[in-house]
Amino acid sequence: ASYSGLFKTFFDVLEPDSLAGMPVLAGATGGTERHSLALEHAVRPLFAYLHSIVVPTAVYAASTDWGANGADQALNNRIDRAANEFSALLLGRTASRPTDPYADTTPFEELLAANLSH
Repeated sequence: ASYSGLFKTFFDVLEPDSLAGMPVLAGATGGTERHSLALEHAVRPLFAYLHSIVVPTAVYAASTDWGANGADQALNNRIDRAANEFSALLLGRTASRPTDPYADTTPFEELLAANLSH
């Protein structure tokens, strides 16, 4: 069990280091509890590779987590714990974004003029 190819394709087109230092809370849903390891086996390593900061608690909800009266208490506890870890990470983080390498570009007309003058 892992993520889909379409999910991975999204991350393949991101600029390198675009998610570096970004807080991440991993979460997923699925049909059975057996798929819960996909978060630890595939999603966490993906974000580690991208140099993101993943909170320790991942949230996985299987079909059995949704009772007749809504989510069960164990799921609520996992959500609360993960949300507290994520919010603490956000509150302790300084706002910084990587420099956009395309923000300060030379207009094409200037490049063309420079080449024509040589």
